[in-house]
Amino acid sequence: MKTIFVVDDADTNLTMAKEALEENYRVLTMPSAAKMFAVLGKIIPDLILLDIEMPEMNGFTALEKLRQNEQTANIPVAFLTAHSGMSGATEFIIKPISKPALQSRVAELLK
Repeated sequence: MKTIFVVDDADTNLTMAKEALEENYRVLTMPSAAKMFAVLGKIIPDLILLDIEMPEMNGFTALEKLRQNEQTANIPVAFLTAHSGMSGATEFIIKPISKPALQSRVAELLK
């Protein structure tokens, strides 16, 4: 079973993502990038869904740190954001997220 990290400082987003994905994936939720990096020492996920706007360390800084580490550099990352119109090489999932849209997008990203 593939493992997905969902990193978001909003409990409602963590709960929704876990409920949407837990039937088909092992879903680990974390309220901060610092918690994610602590878990990355033990578990390497198949995909990370990462909020952009978080206190302490934002998603862009977390992604940069992931890419600098040989063990985590190639993990696919999709940003969770309330801002539409974002572009770049990284995937973006716009909030609020519907369960069917999230399920479909995650399946696509894990192909």
